[in-house]
Amino acid sequence: MPLLDHFHGRIARKHDWPSFHSTWANIIMFALNDTLPQRFMAQVQVRLGQHAECDVIEYDTEPDGDEPFHDGLYADPEKDTNMDGGLAVAVKPALFIPPEPEMLVPILSFSDAIEVKVYDLQRERRVVAVIEMVSPANKDRPDERETFALKSLGYIKAGIGLITIDIVTTKDFNLHDELIRVARADEKYRMADSPATYAVAYRPVHRKEDNLLAIWPHLLDIGEKLPLLPLALMGFGCVKVDLEATYMEACKRSRIE
Repeated sequence: MPLLDHFHGRIARKHDWPSFHSTWANIIMFALNDTLPQRFMAQVQVRLGQHAECDVIEYDTEPDGDEPFHDGLYADPEKDTNMDGGLAVAVKPALFIPPEPEMLVPILSFSDAIEVKVYDLQRERRVVAVIEMVSPANKDRPDERETFALKSLGYIKAGIGLITIDIVTTKDFNLHDELIRVARADEKYRMADSPATYAVAYRPVHRKEDNLLAIWPHLLDIGEKLPLLPLALMGFGCVKVDLEATYMEACKRSRIE
């Protein structure tokens, strides 16, 4: 199935891009979990818009009166007993209330994130690979593009395999080129003509005394099929990610024809 434009025309009028991106990310997760060795598990994480945890001071976390919590923070002396048959001791959680901060810096926005993360269950759920799906907000402003690139570079510098998928047709920016810029790498490693839609696989490698980054860039043209890319699992090797097959399944599930 050829790549469609999800941001213009009939598809954009009928289907919200966040729904499709989330669906595609989940299809990729299912495909990975069908093929990954048992020690690994893929999971989807989605964060869209200006979301952040509210300051705990904004909530009344104390129970009304002397009513005990029943989740382990407080004990109910009429029901809870210790191992010797006596009453359990009610222990109040040790919450620290810091002083008023010296500065409160306004943050204009929190970046979108649509990611499939692969965890190594034998290494305390350590992240070993990430697939990022670009949103329009990631490409909207210079600071957002730099934030996305720095996050991608952070994964790479940690030795984590990475794939970036960008099918956003409303913004003519290339986040791979932005990554090369913030990494202070030679401009020859940028994509030719800086296409707006593309997919890139990255694999950090160490050869002899050199730390290198293996890169597989692919242009994603509207009307053309999508590629198969390697997803590097840190310290383990690579697995394949079939963008074409997962994209077709996402379109089918989304009733996009």
